[in-house]
Amino acid sequence: MDWGVVDLSRLQFALTALYHFLFVPLTLGLSFMLVIMESIYVMTDRPIWRETTRFWSRLFGINFVLGVATGLTMEFQFGTNWSYFSHYVGDIFGAPLAIEGLMAFFLEATFVGLMFFGWNRMSKVAHLGVTFMVALGTNLSALWILIANGWMQNPVGAAFNPETMRMEVTDFGAVLFNPIAQAKFVHTVSAGYVIASVFVLGVSAYYLLKGKWVPVARRSMTVAAAFGLAASLSVVVLGDESGYALTDNQKMKLAAIEAAWHTEPAPAGITLIGIPDTAARSTSYKVEVPFVLGLIATRSLDKQVTGMSELVLKAEQRITSGVLAYDAVERLKIAPHDPIARRKFELHKADLGYALLLKRHVADPRQASPQLIATTAWETVPSVPLMFWSFRIMALIGFAMIGLFAIAFLLCSLRLHTQTRWFLKLAVAAIPLPWVAVELGWIVAELGRQPWAIEGVLPTFLAPSSLTRPMLITTIVGFTALYGALAVIEIRLMIASIRKGPHDHAEDPQPLPGPIPADPITA
Repeated sequence: MDWGVVDLSRLQFALTALYHFLFVPLTLGLSFMLVIMESIYVMTDRPIWRETTRFWSRLFGINFVLGVATGLTMEFQFGTNWSYFSHYVGDIFGAPLAIEGLMAFFLEATFVGLMFFGWNRMSKVAHLGVTFMVALGTNLSALWILIANGWMQNPVGAAFNPETMRMEVTDFGAVLFNPIAQAKFVHTVSAGYVIASVFVLGVSAYYLLKGKWVPVARRSMTVAAAFGLAASLSVVVLGDESGYALTDNQKMKLAAIEAAWHTEPAPAGITLIGIPDTAARSTSYKVEVPFVLGLIATRSLDKQVTGMSELVLKAEQRITSGVLAYDAVERLKIAPHDPIARRKFELHKADLGYALLLKRHVADPRQASPQLIATTAWETVPSVPLMFWSFRIMALIGFAMIGLFAIAFLLCSLRLHTQTRWFLKLAVAAIPLPWVAVELGWIVAELGRQPWAIEGVLPTFLAPSSLTRPMLITTIVGFTALYGALAVIEIRLMIASIRKGPHDHAEDPQPLPGPIPADPITA
């Protein structure tokens, strides 16, 4: 393989995914905040809540369009840039994406038009139902996509078929209820709720600082404070649950996040800060809190958190076992009914993916020396410094969000949020922070899985299409230019809409309910 093609393919997908996820979490959170605001309007029948709902739905619509456009491009890349990935695991990976399109995407696409243009065409309760369906569709979309991504992290319910040379589904229920996927979904969706809450809080604070549209701003800030406090607490709690899920399913990722080079006596302490040294395989100047990592990762005081050195030894054993599975597959190609080869494959098939790691160095893994196997085993360790610091910055922002919303909730409860200017300025300044946190979260999730495209099944360097460097460079430049232009348009539209502010839509040109008079037809 051409390593330039591998790296460029990864770069293009990373840029597309990170760009796409600038819009998705705001869509997830704003959709349910619209449901809350419109529910208050339906219950109170106060026009100010209708005006508030319509204002935030306008910003939701601008963001929604960009999210859809970038998401479609990202899904097509599985066929254009990662064709062997699609061939090898498409029977499993494609199913959740297909369900997402048929169920969630069509649901939200159908109702989003009714939400925007149906205010004067249906009853208040009916329109609230439409808004709820849009929110449900956006969150169901996230569910199915994260089921697919969770399977990449923990490939349960599937097995390699030596007759077709592909992975096939053996238990779709296991794919759906994958513990990694479930933990990722609730954690990711909660992060989206935090982003939307910070966005609404910050824009409302801007209005209060300027003394503009105060009635809408006060009510919006109150909703954001309550919703954001609940969401920020959920993010931390569910993030802890995600860490617990890693203990059983992605031990190397957990060890890299904590820079745990060696297994320590239980219960392990958590390193708050330090300087991971990949060459020396140690962490210098670390500040450690005893027992905490053991409690988080194992929910006990007597279970160990396995270190990277021990996990590498385990990987070495699995590579050796995988070579036997690879040999059995090669024999089954020649003699599909060979009972000895079949028995050998069944015994070692769980480690076949580890043998494929050797293809980075040799064409035939069976020719690998013990020294090469030992060297390759260390390649299962991701970038420890990147994982270590990305996670800590993300966690720090997460706890800062709890503090921000706790103060906001207190001030709103005491009706002091319109007078506390230092907090209003803080709320405006905090708008970018949750976006930084979620992007770092995806870096931890995806780079922590390396060198695997599918954990333990398919190495990343075997997954790309047979493209050339000029092809990839051209598309990367093209996508960057296009997405850069779209980002500028999005930001300008958002800023223009915020500056314009909420306005009563009494002069909305939509017709009132009733028969529409026919116009004469002319030739």
